[in-house]
Amino acid sequence: MPRPEVLERIKTAESEADEAVAEAEREREERLAEARERAEEIREQAEQRANERADERLDEAREEIDAEREAILAEGEREREALEARAEGNVEEVVAFVVARFEEEVHAQT
Repeated sequence: MPRPEVLERIKTAESEADEAVAEAEREREERLAEARERAEEIREQAEQRANERADERLDEAREEIDAEREAILAEGEREREALEARAEGNVEEVVAFVVARFEEEVHAQT
């Protein structure tokens, strides 16, 4: 094979190799871009799920707090009613005691 032909084949082969390398580089960059985009989508989805779960936990905590508050208020109401009932039961005794003390004071001054 004559030398110019060999040189031409070498140049063609080099050119084809350069094109193959360039194509491979483009494909690599394209895959990297797709992978980055997919990774960003996954991150956003995970962040959204985390935020939703945090909101759910906050709602659950609020519900628990409200339930506990209601239980405390109900217990306070029961205790108030019990105190009120005891106080009403003592009214007659207190009135009798006060009247007796008053009478003692009146007799002591006369």
